[in-house]
Amino acid sequence: MFTGIVEGSAEVLSVHDHAGGRRLVIRNMWNDLHLGESVACNGCCLTVASLENDRIHFDCIRETLKRTNLGLLQVGDRINVERSLRAGARIDGHFVQGHVDGTGILVHRIANDTEWRYTIEAPEHLIKYLIPKGSVCVDGISLTIAALKDRRFDITLIPTTLQMTNIGSRPVGWSFNLECDMISKQIVTFLELRRTHRNDSGFAESQANEL
Repeated sequence: MFTGIVEGSAEVLSVHDHAGGRRLVIRNMWNDLHLGESVACNGCCLTVASLENDRIHFDCIRETLKRTNLGLLQVGDRINVERSLRAGARIDGHFVQGHVDGTGILVHRIANDTEWRYTIEAPEHLIKYLIPKGSVCVDGISLTIAALKDRRFDITLIPTTLQMTNIGSRPVGWSFNLECDMISKQIVTFLELRRTHRNDSGFAESQANEL
């Protein structure tokens, strides 16, 4: 479990693609990281597979590469990182599982001295989980939806976010990792299952009455 409060952006030191996926190596920002720990990398929960001096090794399977932007990363890129939430710690963002729901494309970018505002187009299947002023995790960053219309939503960025993360360097066309708010997903899924159950029960009852 994470909060979407990025601790910093770490440099990608090497990538190695192989038949089973990709080995991703980034610079280690911490001095107390251990094997098997979870680290959110651009919002995707990865397990520390190896530690070597100032390097952290992660293994990304094909399913992870299919659902995220980790396959787009190249040596020299910077990746948003956050260690897992400690029990009893403050939650300054929102609950983030590190399970990316899909990717959204940056379609419009305002970046000047008075405003930083991005418009992202989300996949059709995620729209039902997005609400105005609700939370969304974008490349591991806990952000508030400033506006929502059809498949597109706006986020606004403050100087601290631009300083602590890599989001300010992303060009139009970049594919962001998106994780919708887990509470929204739970509510929507519950209501859909309840409606399906009612429809199935109603159909069974009508069939019984006909008999």
